Amino acid sequence: MSFLSGLSAFPITPSNRDGRVDITALRSLVARLSAARVDSIGLLGSTGAYMYLTREERRRALEAALDESAGRTPVITGVGALRTDEAVKLAQDAKAIGASAGLLAAVSYTPLTDDEVFEHFAVVANESSLPIVIYDNPGTTHFRFTQALVGRLAKVPGIIAVKNPAGAREETLHHLADLRAIVPTGFSLGSSGDWNSTEMLIGGADTWYSVLGGLFPIVCLKIVRAIQQGNVAKARQLDAELAPIWELFKQFSSLRVVYALADLLHIARTEPPRPILPLPASARTLVEETLARLPADVTH
Repeated sequence: MSFLSGLSAFPITPSNRDGRVDITALRSLVARLSAARVDSIGLLGSTGAYMYLTREERRRALEAALDESAGRTPVITGVGALRTDEAVKLAQDAKAIGASAGLLAAVSYTPLTDDEVFEHFAVVANESSLPIVIYDNPGTTHFRFTQALVGRLAKVPGIIAVKNPAGAREETLHHLADLRAIVPTGFSLGSSGDWNSTEMLIGGADTWYSVLGGLFPIVCLKIVRAIQQGNVAKARQLDAELAPIWELFKQFSSLRVVYALADLLHIARTEPPRPILPLPASARTLVEETLARLPADVTH
């Protein structure tokens, strides 16, 4: 599917301490992304705190995002849940509301086997008829998709893409090349971990699933478009300008940093869902100082 290429921008989901989504603030974030003409919006990913929201709040968030995007920008939405039946319902909701695809992680409490994950994904895809993106996020789920499992799932009707995790650059590039050899033509291979994604796109990834893109879409789009036009030097130059942000992401986690950035820039005045706490004062000061040193056009 054509929208599973380029920049998929992942915004935070502003909410109060009771888990009620701030629809006005969310619509503002989505409008910012649509105006920038990102290739897709990744609603309710890990940056969007999907696991901290009820089914009702996820529905409200998706309805607001789709209303704001008004068909201009495809929306991929998180449908992960501990239970298969719950994930099916979330995917059915997403399909009915109008999402272009669902982002499904192997969420678990008891560690899952490859066969259990395969069955989980196959059932959700089959019973929802929603196109599914495999969300390989071992940092949160503690489950890592093997190449063999991705290859099996890529043959399931309705499973159309994979969002790969960040890793060491060379290891991730080899993983990308090995996956390309086993998945069907048209199956989209994507990259997360913003600090590695420029090199992953240069190395042949289709999609950058970007945390920073959910806040600063313009500079992230410039990187993507430069690569698409064959201007690798320009892409690497822009990526190098963002290196201080990448270091903050690695040190404090991208989730905590983007909440601080959104607040400092008055883009969204909200805090992460508890028990996650806002950055302490010393770290917030470091984020503020880093922000002040960035080129002026980065924060658009």
